Amino acid sequence: MKTKQLLKVFLACMAVVGCIQAQTKDPKMDKFINDLMGKMTLEEKIGQLNLPSSGDITTGQAKSSNIAEKIKKGEVGGLFNIKGVEKIRDVQRIAVEESRLKIPLIFGMDVIHGYETVFPIPLGLAATWNMAAIEQSARIAAIEASADGISWTFSPMVDISRDPRWGRFSEGSGEDPYLGGQIAKAMIHGYQGVGDKAYTLNSNIMACVKHYALYGAGEAGRDYNTVDMSRIRMFNEYLYPYQAAVDAGVGSVMASFNEVDGVPATANKWLMTDVLRDKWGFKGFVVTDYTGISEMIDHGIGDLQTVSARALKAGIDMDMVSEGLATVGKSLREGKVTQAEIDQACRRVLEAKYKLGLFSNPYKYCDVNRAKTEIYTPEHRAVARKIASESFVLLKNANNTLPLKKQGTIAVVGPLANTRSNMPGTWSVAVNLDTAKTVVEGVQAVAGGNVKVVYAKGSHLISDPVYENNATMFGRTLHRDKETRSDEEMLKEALDVAKSADVIIAALGESSEMSGEASSRTNLDIPDVQKTLLKELLKTGKPVVLVLFTGRPLTLTWENENVHAILNVWFGGTEAAEAIGDVLFGDANPSGKLVATFPKNVGQIPLFYNHKNTGRPLQEGKWFEKFRSNYLDIDNDPLYPFGYGLSYTTFEYSDVKLSSASIDAKGELTASVTVTNKGKADGAEVVQLYIRDLVGSVTRPVKELKGFEKVFIKAGESKTVSFKITPELLKFYNYDLDYVFEPGDFDVMIGGNSHDVKSARFTLN
Repeated sequence: MKTKQLLKVFLACMAVVGCIQAQTKDPKMDKFINDLMGKMTLEEKIGQLNLPSSGDITTGQAKSSNIAEKIKKGEVGGLFNIKGVEKIRDVQRIAVEESRLKIPLIFGMDVIHGYETVFPIPLGLAATWNMAAIEQSARIAAIEASADGISWTFSPMVDISRDPRWGRFSEGSGEDPYLGGQIAKAMIHGYQGVGDKAYTLNSNIMACVKHYALYGAGEAGRDYNTVDMSRIRMFNEYLYPYQAAVDAGVGSVMASFNEVDGVPATANKWLMTDVLRDKWGFKGFVVTDYTGISEMIDHGIGDLQTVSARALKAGIDMDMVSEGLATVGKSLREGKVTQAEIDQACRRVLEAKYKLGLFSNPYKYCDVNRAKTEIYTPEHRAVARKIASESFVLLKNANNTLPLKKQGTIAVVGPLANTRSNMPGTWSVAVNLDTAKTVVEGVQAVAGGNVKVVYAKGSHLISDPVYENNATMFGRTLHRDKETRSDEEMLKEALDVAKSADVIIAALGESSEMSGEASSRTNLDIPDVQKTLLKELLKTGKPVVLVLFTGRPLTLTWENENVHAILNVWFGGTEAAEAIGDVLFGDANPSGKLVATFPKNVGQIPLFYNHKNTGRPLQEGKWFEKFRSNYLDIDNDPLYPFGYGLSYTTFEYSDVKLSSASIDAKGELTASVTVTNKGKADGAEVVQLYIRDLVGSVTRPVKELKGFEKVFIKAGESKTVSFKITPELLKFYNYDLDYVFEPGDFDVMIGGNSHDVKSARFTLN
């Protein structure tokens, strides 16, 4: 046997040994669960694998509901999306006082970017590039959720996506795997705690990284759609954030809806066992997504019993809603699954409950006093406001239109200017939709008494009422005026209001449910009637500031050419309105940077910064060359590149300095730049490090993000930012899927975005 093969066998054996050691590292837990499982019937073990929705449990009905009867019989392992500590306590009491073995339930919820105090949508949180702030947002979310009875969150979502047609772009961290991995770690530490201290507080909850795997790469940007890619691309471009979550100690993983290598992820043993457990050493449990098991019938791989058996054998431990794993008893009798496979899944669910402390105190998360004092507090809201202001990205600011002066008359116009329910954004399921301020109120609150703020709706969200209805679901309607006022009357009112103003703020873009699950779009322009309104506002000759609401990159070519200033505010959460005012008036200097490339039109998609060259690349700065990789009708460049974002000041970068021109396999070097604030305002800058491997055994991207640091620099001040570069940072998966670095030349690029960088070169010997 060759040396390389022997090494692979040795590493595989060590991985197995490591997993065995990990499973037995807590003898007390092992003994407890062994004793408990020794008392459990087959039906009770299978019951632990069942995660139904709490839909039929309402206040005062817990005892008589169908789910309550199943809980008494030991046929339920947990519930999700049940809100309210008293209700959860009542249901938990049934489990631990009325069932035979008194096994507690785990209670989950989609706590995606906050609980009742809601932070920016995940795409906006990522745009802060501030890992401490992101971890703090998850920490506050965990405090509030745990105070209301929740012990498990279906977050973070770490799917890489390069296609903004996909609605769930809003739930992720953008297009870059390195940044996505750092954010995954920060959020998991915020939810669970770090290392040995995980779950030690009653405010720590279990995280669930999702959607494993490749969910963000659906064909045509259509939700739930097929994914097909090579394994080398999976490992180099898509899988890292999931692995980073495992390395951070995430307690659970959610399987994705899509197929991988022709097999739905929920039944994919290579994905769930070979990679997740054997290669990465994951020790927690795997839950399906909503009806993920039964949906495999439509995928075409079998009936409910067949697909359920396949899911169990692949490594699925808990079944959300389908109740398909209830059939594995029959499959056991027919020899299609083994007792060991059922026991293994049951053990993993029980271990999660043990780690959360639910066996020692089933009511750990049911303190009604915490619910009264730790949810939506002034302290939490202040943090949310600051983080929201840090997430906004200034896309354009011609002639220093911003910041605005706190004087005169300001017109706030647009269908998103006076709505509360749309401010928190998608997947804010625990929020009170009536609590958030509107943009109008936020602007007035920050501007103060010397500013007169006037308002007009100006247009509907979308001209098509059916489309608008589909884009404003879940109580987030914008109340169409069609029956009382025509489009022309609404526009006239807006123009009359605008004439009285010194400056116009146009609150336009997407509603909160135009992005998110099942909200894919083929046209990424600002909706038609809103663009008409914007054009008419510009004809007034007044300065127009576009406050853009969006959960994805939009195509803003016309807006960029014509509007005076554009502030992308994503959906900033419950405190977004005053955070918008903070930035518009300069109380906060915008520091957000894009984590996804904005195309000039949909035809450029997928468009991302860390692409590879073809054998016929278009020369930089060129529009078109025949027989080169380009378009006839548009250049290859994005409208706004990855990492882009303006400030109310200007940052100047020095040349890159390297501590050495070369390193060896055990060495390291330092790359440094000096960043100077050349303007008159203090501000924060995200200094970004990119590296290019110039020659590889397989083709390599033109650049890859390998580090970043957000630094605050006072006006006129300079700071030196340094990055350590080691061979470990230069590794990639080669053709054989070995994780290696290769000798050769590397370009180091440092700048304020992926396009505008200073470069230097070193050699790895």
